[in-house]
Amino acid sequence: MEGTKRSNITPGATVTIVEKQNQSTGKLTQGVVAKLLTKSPNHPHGIKVRLESGEVGRVKEVL
Repeated sequence: MEGTKRSNITPGATVTIVEKQNQSTGKLTQGVVAKLLTKSPNHPHGIKVRLESGEVGRVKEVL
């Protein structure tokens, strides 16, 4: 599923994110969503989340 719609993402979901420092390389990080940080219902670059591991980034895919 796409990571651009907030309704697709819930705390506890497994996702792949791209962190701010990895946007140029496109390096993805996989983890479990702890908190949704973007308030709007959708975002063209992906909904920003915090993973349980503490990493913050924009969701590229919901697994």
